[in-house]
Amino acid sequence: MQFPMFQTTDELLTVILVMVAFSLWVQRFRVFKYVGPALTVILIGLTLVNLRIVPGYQDVYGVVITYCVPMSISIYLLNINLKELAKLSGKALVALVCAVFSVCLVATAFGAVFGSKMFEGWKIAGMFVGTYTGGSANLTAIAVGLNAANETIAAANAADYVIGMPTLFLMFAAPALFQNIKFLKKFWPYHLTDEERIGDNEEPILMAEQKWSIQDIACLLAVSVTVVTISTRLASFLPSDFASAGRILLISTLSIAAAQIPAVGRLRGNLNLGLFFGLMYLSIIGFSVDLASFFGSTITITLFCFCVIVGSIGLHLFLSRMFKVPYEYVILGITGAIADGTTASLVASSARWNRLVSVGLLMGVLGGVCGNYVGIMVAYLIRFIIGA
Repeated sequence: MQFPMFQTTDELLTVILVMVAFSLWVQRFRVFKYVGPALTVILIGLTLVNLRIVPGYQDVYGVVITYCVPMSISIYLLNINLKELAKLSGKALVALVCAVFSVCLVATAFGAVFGSKMFEGWKIAGMFVGTYTGGSANLTAIAVGLNAANETIAAANAADYVIGMPTLFLMFAAPALFQNIKFLKKFWPYHLTDEERIGDNEEPILMAEQKWSIQDIACLLAVSVTVVTISTRLASFLPSDFASAGRILLISTLSIAAAQIPAVGRLRGNLNLGLFFGLMYLSIIGFSVDLASFFGSTITITLFCFCVIVGSIGLHLFLSRMFKVPYEYVILGITGAIADGTTASLVASSARWNRLVSVGLLMGVLGGVCGNYVGIMVAYLIRFIIGA
């Protein structure tokens, strides 16, 4: 039998699409919900390449990387409605600003310590800032913008899930802890009223069935390709060592601007389509991972990740307590930053904070908007500090 088993372009495209479909299908099972589709795809790819089922490199991989990542970023951000974000209350905004500031400060501090001890340490710091201000999509965007090695991206994703997932479980438990533990109620007396949290049960249903058409998909693809093309052309005028990062920032900015056009804002299916392209890219990441270097680098990166997430949550809690932010907004702010708006909404829904479901979503969306900008900023700051 010839190895690798699958080598041609059509065979490898088949493998990639099956991997993506499988990683989404298995999310119905609890263990895979914990792992998530991103790490599932990476681990499948890692397994296939080390069993010599697929090659470590083929020309089609470059095509997938070139087109899927920027389109995924653009399509995700075409969901941003700045008018909706402006509806966030003052205290909710304070909670989110504290979260973003805390992640940036702590990541910079520990990045200066760990940066020189890890391969591409300054890039990893920027990636963690992105993912802990707006979710995993920002990690991928920043990784591409900084030209991070595939092994670095895979190890960072693994560390993110190992440390980030238990933290999210704590966030789902936090509402009950604050409501039932007397010490916490005394230590953090700031909270919303039942009317402000629960409302009259007429709030929109979370995760209701969403309908979208082929016209929506076609328009989303047309808009995103246009944004990517313009951004790529503009980035060519930037200094060569900043062109890739600048391209990601341009894609982010132009996509958010395009999303404010009413016709674009009405398009549906962007989150699903953005996830699809993102998973195709991550399958390539799995194909290019060497097991020895992967496990060797993951230990240090995981320790760095632990310091960032624990330190930033601690600082966030301190600042929020100082500014007397209701604990409901604090919980949703942390969840929206670590995961995304949908997860923050799920926390609100599971706690029966009906009126805060949309607030959690908006906090996550706003964190996602900030993620690419502050992540790249912190990465270059750490690069300057450690002299990389």
